Amino acid sequence: MSHRTRQLKVGALARVEGEGALRVVIDDDRVDRVELRIYEPPRFFEAFLRGRAYTEPPDITARICGICPVAYQTSACNALEQVCGIELDPPLAALRRLSYCGEWIASHSLHILLLHIPDFLGYPDAITLAADHRDLVEQGLAVKKAGNALLEFIGGRAIHPVNVRVGGFYSVPDPADFAPITAQLRHAHECAVNTARRAAGFEFPDVQLECGLLAVTAPDRYAIEGGEMCTSGGLRFPANDFPTHVKERQVAHSTALYAELDGMRYLTGPLARYTLNSRQLSPSVRGLATEIGLGDECRNPYRSILVRAVEVVYAIEEALALIARYERPERAAVPVEPRAGTGHGVSEAPRGLLYHRYDLGDDGIIRAADIVPPTSQNQAAIEEDLRRAVSANLDLDDAALTALCERVIRNHDPCISCSAHFLDLDVVRR
Repeated sequence: MSHRTRQLKVGALARVEGEGALRVVIDDDRVDRVELRIYEPPRFFEAFLRGRAYTEPPDITARICGICPVAYQTSACNALEQVCGIELDPPLAALRRLSYCGEWIASHSLHILLLHIPDFLGYPDAITLAADHRDLVEQGLAVKKAGNALLEFIGGRAIHPVNVRVGGFYSVPDPADFAPITAQLRHAHECAVNTARRAAGFEFPDVQLECGLLAVTAPDRYAIEGGEMCTSGGLRFPANDFPTHVKERQVAHSTALYAELDGMRYLTGPLARYTLNSRQLSPSVRGLATEIGLGDECRNPYRSILVRAVEVVYAIEEALALIARYERPERAAVPVEPRAGTGHGVSEAPRGLLYHRYDLGDDGIIRAADIVPPTSQNQAAIEEDLRRAVSANLDLDDAALTALCERVIRNHDPCISCSAHFLDLDVVRR
């Protein structure tokens, strides 16, 4: 391979949310630098939350992401309910978890079908995939539609739901009204299981990530809407201690902050959740995981599609179970009075752990806000995964190396700013 300097640029790549660039510097057959450049301008959500009432973050932060607005609403509510000293009535907590199941179903199925499967089957996008695999695409869309229907039913609309408030909801449904959603979910379950089994037949490179893992955990359930945090090193801590263990720093090549866990890069998201919490899955879902080739842990980013497929099936089964037990709450929300203090909230967005912190005055006005999304936590781990992939494939020409880097990034499903294109790849060979 020639050592002359080369640059390769690919603009507006589909199948990853957001806009960014990747710079790879190869010096004398050695990977000198890998920079995942997130170049979109800052969006200032934390800044314009300052001076807002404590009731507003669920609606404002939901606009951060059109793919996972429930995650932002839930982490915001968890933090604000903590500082105000209230707990949800059990039926309201169950309804919040049910809404989050809808988001997992919709978001995961979007990634699996539209963003990830084309890589494994050799298609540039889901449109051309549909020409040869119509049944696969139709089943994936049926699952996505069921998730959207559940979000709309509980939240008022599928994107940026408007029914969530601090303390609960503005209105709650009657049990009888769930019947159409239940039918959709049952059909989606069959489709999701079929998709998981199809994905098990894909070819997966043998790769293992060695970084630390961080996920929310709960003793009695597969953690989604809240809990304490655990790490692959055995550490457990509550949301209040997140700032003690996770520190962010700015890097020159990215408008996203880098996060480190006790000074080390780490990964959050499906691989972390599954590896740390797989024993909390239901017996039926654990059986499916075993059937499609997953053990108790999974650190292979290429096999993340299998973990997401398993989580979709789990979210559907959990949604059906929650609906079956549902009784209309006596009140739609717990009264919440503001008080001065700091609240911390976490939940598991489809792409990983999402942290919110709010400092309130006794007048209920937000003095400061801090939001740490999954992608900023994962950025350093993604770069290290790219470094490994490039180092192991230096014999590839630039076109093949570009395709490999794009695929490595899509394995992690980064949500950069909730749009639908991502990568410029700039490879420098010296």
